[in-house]
Amino acid sequence: MAVTGGCRCGAIRYSAEGEPEHIALCACAECRRSSGAYLTGWALYPQDAVTITGAPARHNSSGDIERQFCATCGTGMFFLSASVFPAKVDIQTATLDDPEALPPQAFIQMADAPHWMQQMDALPKFARYPG
Repeated sequence: MAVTGGCRCGAIRYSAEGEPEHIALCACAECRRSSGAYLTGWALYPQDAVTITGAPARHNSSGDIERQFCATCGTGMFFLSASVFPAKVDIQTATLDDPEALPPQAFIQMADAPHWMQQMDALPKFARYPG
């Protein structure tokens, strides 16, 4: 299976071949701060399965953790860490061209999640803005 994606402005594009090792929604404090969202979707691939065009900006968020993003539009793209995921790249799944391609298989880092997230299923749902 191959997936493609990119940032909002198109300056960075990528393709990934094969099956990801995990597809998860992360609730950790670092992902929240980096993405500005309560959950960040990730798909983990071997680095040699991912081709990136463009030059992502890089930010060392802690230790050997590097978060990559588009310097033009700010879209978060990739997570790399030799200690956490050696020779792997975690791709933010919200950047996929096909949002249905890699549905999440798990919630991770829920120890960091705000307590109210445990009741998200009970919130009302609207197709668009409530009227």
